[in-house]
Amino acid sequence: MSDSLDRTVAVAQRAFDATVRSRALLAVAAGYAVTVFAIAWTTRGSGYLSLSLSLLTPLEVLVPVVAVAVGYRSILGDRETGELDVLRTFDVSRLGYVGGVYLGRGLALVGLVVGTLLAVGLLVPFLTADIPTFLAINAAADSGVRYVRFVVLSALFTLVVLAATVAISAAARTVRTALALAAALVTTLVLGIDTALVAGLAGGVVSENSLGALLALSPNSAFRGLVLSSAVGVVGGADVAAGNALANGFGLLVWWAGALAIAVWRVWPAVDEIET
Repeated sequence: MSDSLDRTVAVAQRAFDATVRSRALLAVAAGYAVTVFAIAWTTRGSGYLSLSLSLLTPLEVLVPVVAVAVGYRSILGDRETGELDVLRTFDVSRLGYVGGVYLGRGLALVGLVVGTLLAVGLLVPFLTADIPTFLAINAAADSGVRYVRFVVLSALFTLVVLAATVAISAAARTVRTALALAAALVTTLVLGIDTALVAGLAGGVVSENSLGALLALSPNSAFRGLVLSSAVGVVGGADVAAGNALANGFGLLVWWAGALAIAVWRVWPAVDEIET
């Protein structure tokens, strides 16, 4: 058990080092950080609540893009260089290898997402104007605690999207295939599922009563709903329509567990298929 854990930690350390040393990924990280800081600057003077709402929609796009950049070659790269075959000779299990890759890449990615959000959050007291806006309702509604909830939910959303990206990396046989699947994933998360539900609602296929539960099928919608219910809650004295919090949380859990299960299932068979 200890040897297995040591191997997983070694894989995680290797994945983390590869992520933070990549110039391309550092450029992506810099672009993400600059974008978040730019949004924070444009919402200066409005408080934590306004910052959370201003960052919510951009994060639904930025997180999938950055997660794909970090994870789409996480396993495929080892397969192409033959390092995956070498690792197998050290009796690393499927779960141990995938878990290590996911943990190492996840630590780097969550560190970037959470670190940037916390940094811009620290600037809010210095940028907030004396004149309140329509979002600065009261101290309870616009507190740092709500923003911390937003940051935590952003970290969970990041881990879910990274899990899906690692699954793609485990299933893909070539870089071209990985890129195509990664592009499809981003499109599906950002536009596909929500657009399909809206079209279904307009066409009468989806009822309004079932819409809340169906929105939980999309990680983006589930993340949005959890943020609105726990980090926003009330705007202008009115409750925010955020769907079912339990369904949203369960939807994220299913995506996370399902994606990692696919990654564990495909990591060795994909190699065997290429060899034969």
